Amino acid sequence: MRLAVVRIRGRVGLKKEVEDTLKMLRLTRPNYCVLIDDRREYLGMIAKVKDHVTWGEVDAEAVARLLRLRGELEGGKKLTDSYLKKHTPYKSIEAFAKDFVAHKAELKDIPGLRLFFRLHPPRKGYGGVKRSVREGGALGLRKNMKDLLYKMR
Repeated sequence: MRLAVVRIRGRVGLKKEVEDTLKMLRLTRPNYCVLIDDRREYLGMIAKVKDHVTWGEVDAEAVARLLRLRGELEGGKKLTDSYLKKHTPYKSIEAFAKDFVAHKAELKDIPGLRLFFRLHPPRKGYGGVKRSVREGGALGLRKNMKDLLYKMR
């Protein structure tokens, strides 16, 4: 299972250990997103920063859309099918996303790809950055992470 983790809140008032954990996750700014797996170590890190991020399971379609729209190479260039075909054994972003979700590939397999995604703030807002998803806010585990990622194109 792959998880998308999005940082919601900013830097003001952060404890040092929470700030360090966010840096280890490569979530240095609000609206940054990373794709991780569900290892025990990552889940422990998410538990430590739960009051600053939202996370949820993603499928191959959401990963492909994220890579196509927000995948960025070194130098600010966009990730394209032709770049993927030239530098990896994959013919398209969708094929890579399918293997990525099945744990047969990693983002590090694409040379020059930044391992985080810079997203826009969501359309119509988060619904509150100090409350959990259950209370109508934005923080915590989401059942449908795909909806939030679509709102954050």
